[in-house]
Amino acid sequence: MLMLISLAAFCTVFAVCYLLLSAYAPVQAQIAIRLKALDAMTVGRSDIDEELAKPFSQRIISPLTGSLAASLGRFTPAAVRRMAEEKLAAAGGFGGLSTDGLLLVWGALAIALPAATAAVGLLAGLPANKTGQMIIAAFAVGAILPLLLLNRRIAARKASIQDDLPDVLDLLTVSVEAGLGFDGALAKLADKMKGSLVDEFTRVLQEIRVGVPRREALHAMGMRCDVPDLSLFTTALVQADQLGVSIGNVLRVQAASMREKRRQQAQEKAMKAPVKMLLPLVICIFPTIFVILLGPALIQIMTNLGTGK
Repeated sequence: MLMLISLAAFCTVFAVCYLLLSAYAPVQAQIAIRLKALDAMTVGRSDIDEELAKPFSQRIISPLTGSLAASLGRFTPAAVRRMAEEKLAAAGGFGGLSTDGLLLVWGALAIALPAATAAVGLLAGLPANKTGQMIIAAFAVGAILPLLLLNRRIAARKASIQDDLPDVLDLLTVSVEAGLGFDGALAKLADKMKGSLVDEFTRVLQEIRVGVPRREALHAMGMRCDVPDLSLFTTALVQADQLGVSIGNVLRVQAASMREKRRQQAQEKAMKAPVKMLLPLVICIFPTIFVILLGPALIQIMTNLGTGK
């Protein structure tokens, strides 16, 4: 009965609204005139077509998330924001996110995961203490997961820079000794090689071209990458620039030093290999050898002892 009353009330309200709209709404001719006027206004306008051609994420989602991220950034402590900026710079970017975007994703995960966990706990009828523990664990995961992913990317990027540094220095040395200036050598490096370190040198070249002093651009790159060998190299270049020393000589010495250091690192890893192999040998291989060698003897001894009885 209640369902019939609700349905009748809905039909009545719908009929009244339809009659009112039909009575007071403009006639079809006026609507057609207005549509033609709008068509005439939009004829030849390519900006509307270009805007509509963009993906939905760029037209709606990006502006919305950008405004939310900007609003969140105003309430973020300066120390947290500075830490996020430094980590993004060290990682060379993270999924195309800005600092505000990273903070937004971080906060969203820290809120969404506990909320979802609480909803699941309530629907499943779990005890309050167990639900509370799950919420705390979900909050910890949401707060730590972005940092773990970002730190992993930073570590991978540092390893890539460390591996590419000798080859990059060799190319810079050859380019400078062939007669190119340091800026020309950086341009040649950007054309011939790819990688995280090449991207950093390309950024240095762009900063120099827009008017940033060379020593400041190199010092900023060393601080941004936070790789000891690269910081040593940038410090040597800055000192050479200040003292008027030939950059070619500095590059040659640094390239030889990096090659020697790479050789020493390879030797160090080779010397550590036997020590690292000791634990798998003791746990996995030695017990098998003991079973194969001593098993028959133990069986024979047990057989003899049994026969003697």
